[in-house]
Amino acid sequence: MPSLKARRGDFEDWILAGMGIGAGQADVVDVAAGHLLPEPGSAGGIVITGSHDMVTDRRDWSERTASWLADAVSAGAPILGICYGHQLLAHALGGAVGYNPRGREMGTTEISLLEQASQDALLSGLPQTIRVLVSHSQSVLNLPPGAVHLAANEWDRHQAFRVGSCAWGVQFHPEFDAEIMSAYANDEPLPAGSTITDTPFGGEILRRFASIALGAAPQSEASDGR
Repeated sequence: MPSLKARRGDFEDWILAGMGIGAGQADVVDVAAGHLLPEPGSAGGIVITGSHDMVTDRRDWSERTASWLADAVSAGAPILGICYGHQLLAHALGGAVGYNPRGREMGTTEISLLEQASQDALLSGLPQTIRVLVSHSQSVLNLPPGAVHLAANEWDRHQAFRVGSCAWGVQFHPEFDAEIMSAYANDEPLPAGSTITDTPFGGEILRRFASIALGAAPQSEASDGR
């Protein structure tokens, strides 16, 4: 979104800021522009951002990235797939992605962390119900074989999953805040009954992933404040 990018930057800027990592500490690879990906096991941590494209479009750059992601999982690299990245990770590992039959989910929503999340390195210690920001039309319809189901809500039953010990997909946008979400709502109206409010849990999850990628023990800081 050009107007939002001019004010606030783009996906990678919001993610790095949320993780507390400087731009000089990360390599940004624009796969849609044909930039080459590094060796799958060479990165300390990998984040696959959202996209305005759809996984089911099966674009060449997307399919190449899916194949690379499968290799990165095999190499044991810490991975966080966000929205499109969540769906692409599932697709890469044998899951199914398609349009959510409920339509577009958008705004601030509540998701429930499942029992398995209590033992998960990224999500353990968070409240059982957390508020997150979402904007998506497609969803993971079937998890990949062997995936651990971590979070769900009534709109989307696969809000988060893990494969192996350190590869996660989250359907929501932990890098969004209310201003970013509002810009998306200006471009496409919110579904009836949806609202936009800030929440601390996205930043908490991003910081936890950064700690995992950097080899430090993540510390819980977020409180819902309600």
